[in-house]
Amino acid sequence: MTDGTALLAIEGLAVRYGAIDAVRGASLEVRKGEIVTLLGANGAGKSSILNAAMGLVPVAAGRVVLEGEDVAGRAPERIVRRGMTLCPEGRRVFANLTVAENLTLGAAARRAAGGAEAARADMFRLFPILAERGGQMAGTLSGGEQQMLAIARAMMSSPRIVLLDEPSLGLAPRIVDTIFELVVRLRDRGATVLLVEQNVDLALEIADRGYVLATGAIALSGPAADLRASGNVERAYLGAH
Repeated sequence: MTDGTALLAIEGLAVRYGAIDAVRGASLEVRKGEIVTLLGANGAGKSSILNAAMGLVPVAAGRVVLEGEDVAGRAPERIVRRGMTLCPEGRRVFANLTVAENLTLGAAARRAAGGAEAARADMFRLFPILAERGGQMAGTLSGGEQQMLAIARAMMSSPRIVLLDEPSLGLAPRIVDTIFELVVRLRDRGATVLLVEQNVDLALEIADRGYVLATGAIALSGPAADLRASGNVERAYLGAH
């Protein structure tokens, strides 16, 4: 349940790669307790927004305000300690480490000292399959299990807000449904989520609000239910005018 407070506000964000403007003056906000989805075609700039918010790529202009503090340009580990974390596209688990070791690494930047064992036990309750696979090398997991591990690893830092980048990428439809159910459970447990996703219908089904990005700029925004019903999402998604 959202309380109306903007936990994360991205204001006039610009990201450039050389002469290419990947993000052009994008503004969005995520309120405490929400799932907000950021939609757009490949190359629209969605991942660039997440990476800039996390300090992984430079911010050319604009602000990234996390609980009232501008964290633009901060080192990623400092941003994690401030309460925001990223589950990256492509999962990127440590293949040669066990499931349990991957989770332990996720706790390295916990905002509060200690508590890693309790956090891991909590993730094993939320993701029972990971508890069964605790001693297994992450690289031997299925794609869906690796995605669960990536999300659980991100949650090990006890974030106030988690940025999820394309969690359904490359997964079978049945597994995608499971992943989205888990995202809803995270929100129900008090997490705040900014979700980048290609599956428009599913993303708008679970989200509270949405933004559509076209060629680096916000083209459309509103409550998810309104976006689903409007018929305008496809035009904005494709950058049509």
